[in-house]
Amino acid sequence: MIKTKNQYINREISWLRFNDRVLQESADTNVPLIERLRFLGIFSNNLDEFFKVRYATVKRIVDAGKKGKSALGGETAKDLLAEITKIVIDQQASSVNILKEIQEELEGQNIFIIKETELSETQRGFVKDYFLKKVSPQLMTIILNDLTEFPILKDTAAYLAVKMIIIGDQIAEDKEKRYALIEIPKGIDRFVVLPKEGNKNYIIILDDLIRYCLRNIFTMFEYESISAHMIKITRDAELDMDNDLSKSFIDKISSSVEHRKLGDPVRFVYDKSIGKDTLRFLKEKMNIEDTDSVIPGGRYHNRRDYMGFPSLGRNDLMYDKIDALPVKGFSMEGSLLEQIAQKDYLQYTPYHTFSYIIKFLREAALDPKVKTIKITVYRLASNSQVAASLINAVKNGKQVTVQIELQARFDEQANIEYAEQLQAEGVKLIFGVPGLKVHSKICVIEREEDEGMKRYGFISTGNFSEATARIYTDYTLFTAHESILKELNKVFDFFETTYKINKYKHLVVSPHYTKSTFQKLIDNEIANAIVGKEAYIKIKMNSFTSYKMVDKLYEASRAGVMIQLIIRGICCLIPGVKGMSENIEAISIVDKFLEHPRMFIFGNEGDPKIYISSADWMTRNLDYRVEVGCPIYDEDIKQELLDTFEISWNDNTKARIFNEQQDNSYLKNDLPKVRSQFAMYDYYLKKLDM
Repeated sequence: MIKTKNQYINREISWLRFNDRVLQESADTNVPLIERLRFLGIFSNNLDEFFKVRYATVKRIVDAGKKGKSALGGETAKDLLAEITKIVIDQQASSVNILKEIQEELEGQNIFIIKETELSETQRGFVKDYFLKKVSPQLMTIILNDLTEFPILKDTAAYLAVKMIIIGDQIAEDKEKRYALIEIPKGIDRFVVLPKEGNKNYIIILDDLIRYCLRNIFTMFEYESISAHMIKITRDAELDMDNDLSKSFIDKISSSVEHRKLGDPVRFVYDKSIGKDTLRFLKEKMNIEDTDSVIPGGRYHNRRDYMGFPSLGRNDLMYDKIDALPVKGFSMEGSLLEQIAQKDYLQYTPYHTFSYIIKFLREAALDPKVKTIKITVYRLASNSQVAASLINAVKNGKQVTVQIELQARFDEQANIEYAEQLQAEGVKLIFGVPGLKVHSKICVIEREEDEGMKRYGFISTGNFSEATARIYTDYTLFTAHESILKELNKVFDFFETTYKINKYKHLVVSPHYTKSTFQKLIDNEIANAIVGKEAYIKIKMNSFTSYKMVDKLYEASRAGVMIQLIIRGICCLIPGVKGMSENIEAISIVDKFLEHPRMFIFGNEGDPKIYISSADWMTRNLDYRVEVGCPIYDEDIKQELLDTFEISWNDNTKARIFNEQQDNSYLKNDLPKVRSQFAMYDYYLKKLDM
């Protein structure tokens, strides 16, 4: 392998460049105005999670006194922290400017986001009443000066840091100062819609509504001035598991989630107009260190709340809602099991309705011939019909086994609650494999038929969640292929008998076989290229960080294999470098829906081998998780997957190019305009008429 200075892109930096692409959507004037605000919220939410997880991990390396160069792509951990902070400060500044531009455009649409100083007489009355009835009862306010210990700030909350200058005879700089913190309540909408005036809509942000009512909060103090500035802290979100053998796994996870609230701070964001004395007071009291990321921001933090910006009935300022389509030939009216017995079907949400998964489970729950249901759960919707269907199945006498992943990042508490609910209803629960997360998306049922026990199931690239199925693109294969489903049973056997490593002829299963299987498939393309045969690889994934797999594609490129990559998020591979990756092209698509499927296509001398999988090519997916990939054998579905890849690859509207500069340049050419997510819907609409 040729070693070059720029052999890989650092994964943290690549992730920040992905978030740049999200920020680009908020700046794109072709995106509906309210959707642009929501993209700004997604950008902010992404950044919060980045600091909780990735930045916190690098900071741990620094705190441990390790340099961590090899794991971090050639940079020392300390230098990487500094680079991250610089990039984020620039991004935050850009996001503030974009927000100003959006607000100006909103005003052109008669939507005004106003401050507490801009309220009319009528609005002032409404705000005071709203504060007394809804906000005041939920406020948590802490006077800081006399506390021996500074309160623990939540990393999911935003706070107003209040400074009061108390009335006194001293000269200005010697006057007594009182500091306080007000936690912005989470149970109230961040955007308070004020009474409409004529055809004008007015909104005040909850922070400003509280600012207007500061006098109501601090009536016991005699002050000559009062000010309030936003601050926010982000904590390390790593789960530290204890080794108490007397605790159940659920108890250990619950304890770890609770302990996360006390995680070390890794980022402190503040309103850059805050007084220097207030900032100094807070940093000293909070023990903010040099290795923490201290970021000056705008007037408002927790801009993730913009994801829930009110629509105000302005459908013209949002994306058109699409009607999810049926899968051609797959009728919701009849028995799904009878149809699956005849052929495989592919569901591609959100273009297709997610209802097929619910209908499949509902039918299995009621069918007297169905004896067992086995399913993996990583994330569920808050009011899950999947969970309800499984409970219904138990009540109908089925043996239901659920492998539920209690360590699904940021969904731990929700999954604990679902686990307790399912267990109480008689569902058999499996809590994963020691040292591995279970990230596979699989289900298999057994049905007693005249010729014996028959299996049916589905394998997906995404979670079984009605909520995310509306905004995440994901493939789900419904099949009665006996060999595949027998191997799915082997995966469930592994959950319970982890010392036994099964062999698979069809499925591609992590952590034992995914890397080696795909390396063999790449080797096959290399061998074909060397002897002059057509050789190509086409891959669609969320993230690509495994250096071993990057090196393998570099090897394939040098052998002449033509490689096309569609990577939504992190991509450590650098395409188009002469002598290393000149036969590799890579793009990212960020648009209305979150691109989430994993699909792998290998040319195989004109008879393509195609797989869908729950696994990205990240070290964690290949070596530290249970993942399941599935071959596609149905010729119609193979063609459908080839078609959908080509539609995405031909995007010249929302596709960005990966390159060494990481500048997120849009892919531009002279071909007819293709916006792949819109073209994908049209593709499936036309299929229904064929």
